[in-house]
Amino acid sequence: MPQLTDFAITRLRPPRDPEAIQLYSFPTPNGIKVAVALEELGLPYDAHRIHIGENDQFTPEFLAISPNNKIPAIIDPHGPGGAHAVFESGAILAYLAGKTGGLWPEDAAGRSEVMQWLMWQMGGVGPMFGQVGWFLRNPQIEDPRPLERYTGETARLLRVLDARLAGRDWVCDAYSIADIAIAPWLRSMRDSYKAGELVGWDDLAHVDAYLERFLARPAVQRGLDQPPRG
Repeated sequence: MPQLTDFAITRLRPPRDPEAIQLYSFPTPNGIKVAVALEELGLPYDAHRIHIGENDQFTPEFLAISPNNKIPAIIDPHGPGGAHAVFESGAILAYLAGKTGGLWPEDAAGRSEVMQWLMWQMGGVGPMFGQVGWFLRNPQIEDPRPLERYTGETARLLRVLDARLAGRDWVCDAYSIADIAIAPWLRSMRDSYKAGELVGWDDLAHVDAYLERFLARPAVQRGLDQPPRG
């Protein structure tokens, strides 16, 4: 049965609580998702900062649990069959929901709906929004077509979300891992990239209020700054 100490990264970044889930992350939209989920579920966790600007994600110890060299990743010391590592933010959200039964419905149809919107974020919102941010931060690229392509698709995705939110507080019948996946990217688009004008933010009837509902949750506020600086 695998033990937490079998993972080399636990020697590089020793657990503060060996009984807690070990989170290896950075407060990007994808990293925030998992910290927020852990806070919402009330699961004990140790947050270890992977400094992506310093290439921590390429160390052999981190690659052993996240072979795609992307944050976040977790090790659950009480996983199926012993200590268990999970990488990819969407997979981690689904794992945590499955482990606890929280943040998604009890019935199969409801869980399917949540998973559809989770996949919508993973396949569309994350890649497209991220490209908008990258091109806005690299204005020396003179060809306008890449940014036009990504802002156009981002605007379309936002309209899909806006239509879905008509008459509802959350993407599905109740707050779920789908919202935790989607909302951090909205925050980056509005507050970090400051791309609202480019993507038609002010024309959306429901998205801004949805983001504010998300940000008002105490567990979200606690998760936004995890792992802590230092």
